[in-house]
Amino acid sequence: MQNKLQETARELLAEKKVDVVIGYGETETGAVGAVFIRNPNDVGKLIWDVRCRTNLATYLKRKEVRKLGKPAVVVKGCDSRSIRTLIAESQLKRDDVVVIGMACEGVIDEIPGKANLKEGELALKCTVCDVHQPLGCDVVIGETQNAEIPTDKRYAALERITALPPSERLAYWSKQFERCFKCYACRQSCPLCYCNVCIADKNRPVAIEQSSSLKGNFAWQIVRAFHLAGRCSGCGECARACPAGIELTLLNNTLAKSAEKHFDYRAGMKDDGVQLIGAYSEQDQEEFIR
Repeated sequence: MQNKLQETARELLAEKKVDVVIGYGETETGAVGAVFIRNPNDVGKLIWDVRCRTNLATYLKRKEVRKLGKPAVVVKGCDSRSIRTLIAESQLKRDDVVVIGMACEGVIDEIPGKANLKEGELALKCTVCDVHQPLGCDVVIGETQNAEIPTDKRYAALERITALPPSERLAYWSKQFERCFKCYACRQSCPLCYCNVCIADKNRPVAIEQSSSLKGNFAWQIVRAFHLAGRCSGCGECARACPAGIELTLLNNTLAKSAEKHFDYRAGMKDDGVQLIGAYSEQDQEEFIR
């Protein structure tokens, strides 16, 4: 698959179909992150293995990257859902990007202390992922089968929190959020956080307390979760990027589960341009209205 990826990238660049290929590369220390290939002779820097965790769709929103010209981007299944959402929200035109999908059986999490995983184990998101074959791509490299995972299994990790009494849930999230020091790594790593001025940065008037107090942290994390309702693809980049190890994926899954339960909606699963927020259907359930 890696050789095929390099061949595809070389062809796209040589034929001037794209100006830059955004993919995965390895540093001298062995770490894997984003690389930006503009010369066909440099495609050997592209790699593909279980260390390719980053959701590269996040770079498509950055003006510095847009200045490089038309991009091709390497995506996994969860990442492809992010791109579909960006297109549905008019943040990206489909013809302005070449999407290279990589069949994915899961990536590993090598970051200590994240989601209680041991080094080398599949990331938590991958154990419940049902989109191994990327969606809506121009090219798909490799072949695998999308899994059929019941809803209760996909949200099993969330159930251990929602099953707690309200007082214990509050204590759990208080313990999580008191570690936040407002570095905003979660925001910067998320493909769907693209506002020119984030509500957390507004100071006339101040919408969210900007200090890293527990009150301000609660406001920031909950507002961000609501802003991702019906938009989060579950890529888990926010939790992986968080230096404090806060289980942000569980928070986002709370809204994702509600969207699926009440509206049968999962972000980026369908290529119909319909969004949860802003769309209306006579079949929408109303049990949540109080």
